[in-house]
Amino acid sequence: MATILGISAYYHDAAACLVRDGEIVAAAQEERFTRRKHDPEFPEHAIAYVLAEAGIDIKAVDYVGFYDKPLLKFERLLEQYLGVAPRGLKSFLAAMPVWLKDKLFTRTMIARALPDFDGEILFAEHHESHAASAFYPSPFAEAAVLTVDGVGEWATSSYGVGRGADLNLLAELHYPHSLGLLYSAFTYYTGFKVNSGEYKLMGLAPYGEPRYVDRILSQLVELKDDGSLKLDMRHFAYLEGLTMTSPSFDDIFDGPPRRAETPLSQREMDIAASIQVVTEEAMLRMARHVQRETGMDNLCLAGGVALNCVANGRLLREGPFKRIWIQPAAGDAGGALGVALTIHHKMLGQPRVVDGVRDSMRGSYLGPCDSDADIARALDGLGAVYQRHDSEQSLIDCAAQLLASEKVVGWHQGRMEFGPRALGGRSILGDPRSPRMQSVMNLKIKYRESFRPFAPSVLREHVAEWFELDSDSPYMLLVAAVRPERRLAPTAEQAALFGIERLNVPRSTIPAVTHVDHSARIQTVYADTNPRYHALLSRFHALTGCPVVVNTSFNVRGEPVVCSPQDSWRCFMRTEMDALVIGSFVLLKEQQTPLADDGDWRSQFELD
Repeated sequence: MATILGISAYYHDAAACLVRDGEIVAAAQEERFTRRKHDPEFPEHAIAYVLAEAGIDIKAVDYVGFYDKPLLKFERLLEQYLGVAPRGLKSFLAAMPVWLKDKLFTRTMIARALPDFDGEILFAEHHESHAASAFYPSPFAEAAVLTVDGVGEWATSSYGVGRGADLNLLAELHYPHSLGLLYSAFTYYTGFKVNSGEYKLMGLAPYGEPRYVDRILSQLVELKDDGSLKLDMRHFAYLEGLTMTSPSFDDIFDGPPRRAETPLSQREMDIAASIQVVTEEAMLRMARHVQRETGMDNLCLAGGVALNCVANGRLLREGPFKRIWIQPAAGDAGGALGVALTIHHKMLGQPRVVDGVRDSMRGSYLGPCDSDADIARALDGLGAVYQRHDSEQSLIDCAAQLLASEKVVGWHQGRMEFGPRALGGRSILGDPRSPRMQSVMNLKIKYRESFRPFAPSVLREHVAEWFELDSDSPYMLLVAAVRPERRLAPTAEQAALFGIERLNVPRSTIPAVTHVDHSARIQTVYADTNPRYHALLSRFHALTGCPVVVNTSFNVRGEPVVCSPQDSWRCFMRTEMDALVIGSFVLLKEQQTPLADDGDWRSQFELD
């Protein structure tokens, strides 16, 4: 048996993961410690954390794995720049020093950063790491595997088959033809930041009409029956590396790209709706092809596009697979997990232990956990006023009463989540029945765009009573509709509204988590993976008759999700949150001494 450290770094969402004897011990993104969103740098803090969680130092690690192959990626970049020369010279000159100084010598950099490590340093291909992160932790003994993202070394998507400890990729789609980059091009064009704003584009889509679909499919992309695609590169500029789209793209879509932070028009909403339809169709075609080729009943998904939960919901409802499992850290951070498991199962030949029902991700609660003693020391050092609850029931009663009275509650409990979603470890919670909760949380707590929807956490045993879903969705990666009997019929005046005007129209009895198309991004909550969060929802259900709460990540726009008690305190104090429930402690905003004026603190963070 072996202890394996997996690392992803240098592009975005650097992370570390520790696997010991095949068990996932700990995993975390570097951004949570450095407070730099999507931090791409070598994950020294995340590595220190996972080693500490395992109670070991680097000398006890047998293998270090890196999630992609830098030499192959460098080869692709050279071919890319040579293929468009002399265009792209500015981008080439900017990129090459970083490669020649650091990225080409990743093995040396790892050895330098971990001087006491004397084991082997191994590398997996990017999509191999994605595929391993999808299949090996899944609950399936055998499954088809589909990975879709922007680009790794050359591959932009791949599929294969996993059986037991064997995982083999069968086919790839190669750069520059990429569903992920196509979606990112529209993210850029609608004024959002590439590699972080794609979920905003997805959230904007229901406000629009898909009137540009024909233009996309006739002028930008040839989408084949098997889901593979070919982009007309005349309309894209990412080969030159300066922008995502070219001037001819503007001609197709009636004008220049929207400038960031300017008002959204109906055009952007319609463009968002259109590319979302195309993405869903591509994913459905891919899935059908993969099922035909593999004959499998189960599908595992990873890669950044697997975070498109609307497309995932359609795959579950309309696709050919009986069951779908999606890696919660589907983006590059999950590559750290994937390479570690690849070493354990493929290189070392160790078997898998498969549950058949639950996965091995531990609910994705793989990050740091703070003891009550640590929390008390932190709060005392910050001058916080708090009440300590000596019993679990007292704490849960207090938190549920706060939610039932429409208070916005910061919830810092147990181990931090691995991946981009808050799952009841580092969450901001609210009452979904409140018609004002969405706008309050967006504008006064999260400081983000008003159109952004919030997700519901729901007791697994009650999900089918409230949503058109009767399956597991533990990682908030499936979208389904609110049940018809829970919806509210619009008035004639409301029905006549268009686009963003529909934002504040109550659409169901849980309006704070119901999007304009009656959809919701669902997290199902289980007593065995998060007992305290399950107890809170159960108590809220007993008080209100509603087994659902609003759950959004504990952060503000432009800042990573909180990690430490100090992070949570600062976020709590700098927003209009009403209460903070952290460990066994409850803090009420009205009892706290306001922070000294430190200027417009939000300007410290890069808005995305």
